[in-house]
Amino acid sequence: MFDLILKNCKIVNENTIFESDIAIKNSRIELISKEISSDTKEIIDVEGRYVIPGLIDDQVHFREPGLTHKGDIASESKSGLAGGVTSYFEMPNVNPTTTTNDNLTKKFQIASTKSLSNYSFHLGASNTNIEEIKKADIHQASALKVFMGASTGEMLVDDLDALDDIFNYSPLIVVTHCEDQKTVKKNEQIFFEKYGDEVSAEHHHLIRDVESCYLSSSLAVDFAKKYDADLHVFHLTTQKEMDLFAAGAIDGKKITAEVCVHHMYFNQSYYSKLGNQIKCNPSIKEESDRQALIKSLLENKIDIIATDHAPHTWDEKSMPYPQAPAGLPLVQHGLQILMDFYHQDILTLETIVEKTSHNVAKRFQVKDRGYIREGYYADLAILDLDKPYEVSKDNILYKCGWSPFEGHKFNSSIHMTIVNGNIAFKDGLVSNNLPFGMQIEFNR
Repeated sequence: MFDLILKNCKIVNENTIFESDIAIKNSRIELISKEISSDTKEIIDVEGRYVIPGLIDDQVHFREPGLTHKGDIASESKSGLAGGVTSYFEMPNVNPTTTTNDNLTKKFQIASTKSLSNYSFHLGASNTNIEEIKKADIHQASALKVFMGASTGEMLVDDLDALDDIFNYSPLIVVTHCEDQKTVKKNEQIFFEKYGDEVSAEHHHLIRDVESCYLSSSLAVDFAKKYDADLHVFHLTTQKEMDLFAAGAIDGKKITAEVCVHHMYFNQSYYSKLGNQIKCNPSIKEESDRQALIKSLLENKIDIIATDHAPHTWDEKSMPYPQAPAGLPLVQHGLQILMDFYHQDILTLETIVEKTSHNVAKRFQVKDRGYIREGYYADLAILDLDKPYEVSKDNILYKCGWSPFEGHKFNSSIHMTIVNGNIAFKDGLVSNNLPFGMQIEFNR
């Protein structure tokens, strides 16, 4: 007997779309077949809707421990379920920072009793924790996060000798935030001397400019090539950086690239309306950069799409530009942004699936997730492409309670999200009494 049968699915998987039923048992996909009529505890007719693998978001900030006034593992994993995100990798810039293996283990312990979706965590690098990095368990941490800019204190890695050691000795994939801090500081001085108190979010992309990104990302690529290291560059934002990456399938690449949904959607013209709401690091830049990111994604220079979900309270975002923190909440609406690109004939559903699920599983060697395959965990998102969805305060699930998309109507909706075979989200509501998610395993 099966636990659940999904009838009349249009499955989007491994560059094909086909009609089939899906049978689920003991958290996993047991059978994919045209007509499944076996005994089952529950049958759901999805009525020809598209079924895709649940998204694996490799870059989120859920703010726990230490910053839980902005968000926490329970609240933000819940909001992700409404966005079709069934698994995530979370960032180390919390309090205390995840720069020791003990702190990393503690985060896994927290998630085991709070996360509603599947989870892993990046170990964080600093200028001085190379011995911790060397001891990292490759079966536990998802990757090693290196902030080469846009951070302060312990989490800013700006020592070239430390970077050299990191790329030489890290047993984990190195994932980087690339902005050159000296260039940013120089630009800040120029703009504050010129504009004083009038400096605003509209200057953000000029302060955190193209050159600051290129200097840092090219440095990361140089280090990776020096040591033949595994490098994945997060949230690229500029046309100039695209020359650093090779086109082609992700298989076998040692250096890979990523774009985030907000850098694909917004350009500098949105600052006048949204201001600090879209202040983020690296910054949203010119329309030509946005177009170059999409072009490079389609050329397979960019391998993965993520959100960099980074909630802050409305009060924090309402402060003057210099004090307002960088980052915006996105994990609930990232897939809907991509579905709008589908409606605009920019992205196919197959490409969306490849860049949000398949390639993440390949790059980080995720075990038994990221595909719709018999024997894999039943992590699924069911899309209603023809049902519009308007973002409002009533349906925003982020703990911070706001979104830059409030009042915006997307063309499509998330009809249902299934995590480990359990219906986690359906018809706008997260399920009650949902089992906690699982720690993600890796084939390493």
